[in-house]
Amino acid sequence: MQVETSSSKYGIKHYPDAIREWKKEGNYFCFYTSETILEVRVIADKIIRFRYAADGTFQRDFSYATSDTLEESPITFGIKEWEETFEIYTDVLKVFIARDNLRITITDKDGKVINQDEMGFHWQHYLQKGGKIVYCSKLVQEDECFYGLGDKPTELNLRGKRLENYGTDAYGYQKDTDPLYRNIPFYYGLHNGIGYGIFFDNTFRTIFDFGKEREDACSFWARGGEMNYYFIYGPELLDVASAYTRITGTPELPPIWTLGYHQCRWSYYPDKRVREIAAEFRNRRIPCDVIYLDIDYMEGFRCFTWSKEYFPDPAGLIRDLAAQGFKIVVIIDPGIKVDPDYTIYQEGIKNNYFCKRADGALMEGDVWPGKCVFPDFTNPEVREWWSSLFKGLAETGVRGVWNDMNEPAVFEMGTFPEDVRHDYDGEEVSHRRAHNVYGHLMSKATAAGMKKYLLPNRPFLITRSCYAGAQRWSSVWTGDNVSSWEHLWLATIQCQRLSVSGISFAGSDIGGFIGEPDGELYTRWIQLASFHPLMRTHSASNETGFNQEPWSFGPEYEKIVTKFISLRYQLLPYMYTTFWQYATNGTPMLRPLAFVAQHDPATHNCSHEFMLGDALLISHVSEEGMKEKNVYLPEGKWYYFWNDKVYTGRQNITVPTPLEEMPLFVKAGAVVPRYPEMQYTHETPVTEMLLHVYYGEGVVKSVLYEDAGDHYGYKNGQYNVINFKQVSTADQFVLKKKYYVNYEVSYTHHRIFLHGLPFQAATVTVDGTVISLNSDNYLSDGSISFIADRGFEQIVINRG
Repeated sequence: MQVETSSSKYGIKHYPDAIREWKKEGNYFCFYTSETILEVRVIADKIIRFRYAADGTFQRDFSYATSDTLEESPITFGIKEWEETFEIYTDVLKVFIARDNLRITITDKDGKVINQDEMGFHWQHYLQKGGKIVYCSKLVQEDECFYGLGDKPTELNLRGKRLENYGTDAYGYQKDTDPLYRNIPFYYGLHNGIGYGIFFDNTFRTIFDFGKEREDACSFWARGGEMNYYFIYGPELLDVASAYTRITGTPELPPIWTLGYHQCRWSYYPDKRVREIAAEFRNRRIPCDVIYLDIDYMEGFRCFTWSKEYFPDPAGLIRDLAAQGFKIVVIIDPGIKVDPDYTIYQEGIKNNYFCKRADGALMEGDVWPGKCVFPDFTNPEVREWWSSLFKGLAETGVRGVWNDMNEPAVFEMGTFPEDVRHDYDGEEVSHRRAHNVYGHLMSKATAAGMKKYLLPNRPFLITRSCYAGAQRWSSVWTGDNVSSWEHLWLATIQCQRLSVSGISFAGSDIGGFIGEPDGELYTRWIQLASFHPLMRTHSASNETGFNQEPWSFGPEYEKIVTKFISLRYQLLPYMYTTFWQYATNGTPMLRPLAFVAQHDPATHNCSHEFMLGDALLISHVSEEGMKEKNVYLPEGKWYYFWNDKVYTGRQNITVPTPLEEMPLFVKAGAVVPRYPEMQYTHETPVTEMLLHVYYGEGVVKSVLYEDAGDHYGYKNGQYNVINFKQVSTADQFVLKKKYYVNYEVSYTHHRIFLHGLPFQAATVTVDGTVISLNSDNYLSDGSISFIADRGFEQIVINRG
């Protein structure tokens, strides 16, 4: 029989007893106690799934998170029986299952403990709500650190924290506010140089305790559903990140313009005001690709409508803005106004598409349009209908959609009551189970509709709430933040955490959504956001009348802001390549230092420094009036971006922080591709691709990915992958290049800027052809500039 312990407010805790029998079928192993069943599924040599049936009956094996393309790897695995344990093994892992209580110990092939159950799996009847509360507790290893869980606004290392996932409209949240908007039940552990991950795929309210209640125990539990988690072994944290993204899915490539600068406000209206904003960007020569329209573009806040007063000719407006290089993104919320004359409401009522309470009444609540009803996005028929509604917006010229208020948020009530019923793809459940995927499925349906009606163009979607796996179709932002220096720090924390939680395409509201930043804070925020995958200014300036555009703070700040937005556009080929790496391999675009130097304990609590891709290291200016900053550099050689000074890593250094600069470093040996200056993506054809090459001894690899920047030809092989390898010594610079080319670019040559060459050179040899250098090749910043054909394969410079 089950082992029982003392009671609590939820009832008696139950623990598994001894294994009575077991069986194997394919890559599944099942272990049976008197009541509990443990199912162990070997997915890959480093990915094991653990699933428990507390009372001997498994629930439906169904997930809104996992990718449809998740495949099991052909690997070697098997089982051994020992006196006290069963051992399931792969080429790299050993999973020991205790015969007397199902407790799990996972080691590497050499026997080093990676992860170990403390009390392991146990459960309680949830007497107040029904169902079961399912728990799992693990031992905390010596000096173990924890990372992940999405957008939590707290220190990067979660050791000593307790956090929960229950999507919440957290207006004006502060440090340590919890929960927030997103629900990502995935975390990393790091100890003794060993990294692993645990993805707890359960959509009920989930709680994670990283040694807060008991210092030696890490626990996670859910108030319903099954104990169902994936264990992912690294041992490198970046390998864990890639594997997690393999489980939950990789994104498609976005249109490259979405990596440009976005301008948003609650709200830009009428159409004349939108035209004025667009004209200011172009007249001031501040690069920008995207302008957002908030709720005031609608007719009485009714979704899928246009205000006859404020936007009488939306197609004409969008067409004119497109001619200037602007794309329009519009907001769509889930609340559908109760209005018998409103077509969307009529269709939903007729087809029974809206959520209902337990007694059959419609779920009604107030949001922006007044009294609203809400589609049940857990119903596939409703998702199909919702997708079809975007045809009109796409035909009007809208290029992207912004899903907001989809936790779901309801005025006065906060969110839906728990008795609201949902289809849940045929299972019929309460809101307790569907809450954390409501916004997730809304955004999925939105993305499907935009993709269908924008073909051959790629769509853009941004959502406020989501569940694990949303990276397959959407970007996110960190929600309703505040204009403060603390929130600038939170922005870097949250975007790093989201990135390693599978959602790299993330950013914050630059300058803060609530309140009014001064010029210094806004400028420092722009500097940080220039290196976030999503770069958007957004503000609630309708409340104060304050304007928060790049020119709003005076000429001194405008000049610096323009400099950094322009730098962002120059770095677009590097940013786009980094996104391609993410979409192809699942590697996070933003990488905390602990993820690139996990064997260096000094990185484990670093939060100010992070890497964007393989080559750029960023540290934001975090305090008002800061004149210099202490920065930790990981192992290696690092060039200071602004003057090419070289620093040796694995130490703290101090760099000056005048307003026009921020701490920015480039990895020695890297090749960083750059575009010429532009006002928007595809403004003019790129006539030369700039390559900034940073001398470094040893072997350093870099990559450049190219395609059309829109459309889906890349899925048919229409792209270029150019691999660079620098193999330099103290007396010789060597850059080699190999490439796959199946896309015709507009440039024929590279302009190369070689930084940090430690010796005098009189000639450059490109594929055996000698190029003589003269004073024009030596630039004032100390770099050497020369031209090489796009097809070059090797450049050699010898000591003169």
